[in-house]
Amino acid sequence: MTELNVLNQKISYIKIDDEDYISITDMLKSKDGDFFVSDWLRNRNTVEFL
Repeated sequence: MTELNVLNQKISYIKIDDEDYISITDMLKSKDGDFFVSDWLRNRNTVEFL
């Protein structure tokens, strides 16, 4: 896995068949509990994307 630095936070990602996949867990850790996966999944755009 490779790391990406976003706003001084390390976010892991992996490339599979020319597609990049980011770590949602790392994104969650970087927000210190202000952001929850359930909040993210409530967004209509996210559900449509999935």
